[in-house]
Amino acid sequence: MRINGHGHILPEPSQIPKFMKDKKLFWIDEDKKFMRQGDWSRPISDPSFFIKEKIEWMHQYQIDHSVMLCLSQLYCNGWDEQDCFDAIRFQNDFNASVQADYPDMFTCGFVVQPLYMDFALKEIERCVQLGLKVLCLPTHFLNAKGEWLSIAESDVDPIYELANKYGLAVQIHPYDGEKMIALKNEYWRFHLVWMMAQCADTLHLFTLRDLPNKYPNMRTSFAHGGMLGIANYGRRIQGFDGRPDIFEELEDPRKTLGHKNLFFDTLVHDSYTLDLLKKRVGASQIMMGLDDPYPLGEMEGVGTSYPGRVLDYAVEIGVLSEQEGQDIWCKNVLDWLGIKKSKFL
Repeated sequence: MRINGHGHILPEPSQIPKFMKDKKLFWIDEDKKFMRQGDWSRPISDPSFFIKEKIEWMHQYQIDHSVMLCLSQLYCNGWDEQDCFDAIRFQNDFNASVQADYPDMFTCGFVVQPLYMDFALKEIERCVQLGLKVLCLPTHFLNAKGEWLSIAESDVDPIYELANKYGLAVQIHPYDGEKMIALKNEYWRFHLVWMMAQCADTLHLFTLRDLPNKYPNMRTSFAHGGMLGIANYGRRIQGFDGRPDIFEELEDPRKTLGHKNLFFDTLVHDSYTLDLLKKRVGASQIMMGLDDPYPLGEMEGVGTSYPGRVLDYAVEIGVLSEQEGQDIWCKNVLDWLGIKKSKFL
């Protein structure tokens, strides 16, 4: 069985409430060529953003089941409370409908915004009742003081307490980097470099606060293989050892390296980086993540890419065994989700 642990899907233009376009919160052109938000737009680069084509694409590449995450554009950082409430309700209801209509094909995520904690906690309760099991969180969020905080800060602990209570899978994904750092947005630098730094920053605090052990019933996946958070592990350790005065009330990051509840997806773009990830955390903590159908995902027609290419080559050159490759496609994703394979048999 082949399970993709990181995919995305869009609603049809007609499914998006009118108020979202009227307020320029998020909408899709009727010809389905662009998604839009305020003055921002992005081409819809592949038809498999939409449900019918997504299923056809999965059949074409022998993908049996996919985890559909929330739209990063609807993390709602900096939005007023009512717009946040309405947009998040729409996103989560849409994902719940996809999962309900195609339970054998999709497990879908839901999103909450930590700025509005009362709503966030109520929304978790509501989404659990809807049968959703994957909580999608941004690496960072904007607090009431206008400060960007990591999603691993103690302010977010009430959300983790509920995730732990319900045994949820959590997925942490970067976005909004261009709003956090005063760099000119060119050369796609925020997608190619700063998103990876956002994952590293939150992984850093996530381990310092020992959240995998503090919330043992919650299983967390970092998007894009944790990327710079894996590459700069040695620097983080040296900093912890060299400046104990800074880290007096925090835990040694070595304590959670390879933790059974801390997962990383395969979207690292080359097999040598995947080798480093395996050496850091172990093959059992790596799960398939295609990030489809974005052009930075493993999509056919982008260079030599196709769904599963990095994993295939890693097996071919001996970075991973055949069994490890099979587990990354199936068992490890199920371990993160907390679902038994028998559900699909």
